[in-house]
Amino acid sequence: MTGQIELTMELARELELAEANAAVRCVEVAKAGVVSSEFAVEPIAGGFAVYCGPDSPITQAVGLGLHGPVTKEEFDRLESFYFDRGESVRVETCPMADASLMGHYGTRGYLVSEFSNVMAVRLEAIAALPATDGIEIRAARPDEFDLWARTVAQGFAEVQAASEEIVAIMKQFASAPGTECYLANVEGRVAGGATLAIRGRIAGLFGASTLLEFRRRGVQMALLRTRLRRASEFGCGLATSIALPGSISQRNMSRTGFQTLYTRVKFERACAAGNSAGN
Repeated sequence: MTGQIELTMELARELELAEANAAVRCVEVAKAGVVSSEFAVEPIAGGFAVYCGPDSPITQAVGLGLHGPVTKEEFDRLESFYFDRGESVRVETCPMADASLMGHYGTRGYLVSEFSNVMAVRLEAIAALPATDGIEIRAARPDEFDLWARTVAQGFAEVQAASEEIVAIMKQFASAPGTECYLANVEGRVAGGATLAIRGRIAGLFGASTLLEFRRRGVQMALLRTRLRRASEFGCGLATSIALPGSISQRNMSRTGFQTLYTRVKFERACAAGNSAGN
């Protein structure tokens, strides 16, 4: 099939590290600013453990076990990184990771908390993408990062107000090098937002959400098409995104030519009194 992507270990490493590096840059920007000096990153087992505040969606480990076996000492460091900060351990795990990583999960009582599909498309295989009638998509200016962050956070939060901590973290993500943020407008009102992160030949499409009252009007598809066109302008070869199985986001991406390369599993172990590495 034209445009079909073959999953290899090299590609899996590239995709996982592209996402991990986006989180790492977010932490670097935050530490250089005024959000929090407690944010931290540590390379572990070929990937990265990232701490970007308690219960942040960026606070997790990505890319572990794709360069060979994960030793007990490495896994101890992973747990210490999070437990020492009073945080649960959450690891986004590629199915091509070394089996030793699964062994550590089993012996230490980890539970599965989420599945997500890693999807990708060759940009050269995408036909011309038309604009969506009635929806204006534009890049957010730096003075609009607060508006963008609140819009996207609120879109994910459904009916609850987004916390100030999450909004602050998202603003730092928006300021990271190689990142562009987009706002969608319907009838002159902000309806949603999304992110494009350029990492070499890979364009990462992340953080797309639509405010509740504007759902089912094509906002997600309009944001998707705009970012794909922009990624082509950057000369990227692949665009990648992550979607929950069976979600509207997955259906929109499939219609645009994305294929599911693999399903990731998030393994989690709660932080509790008395937790220590190796226990």
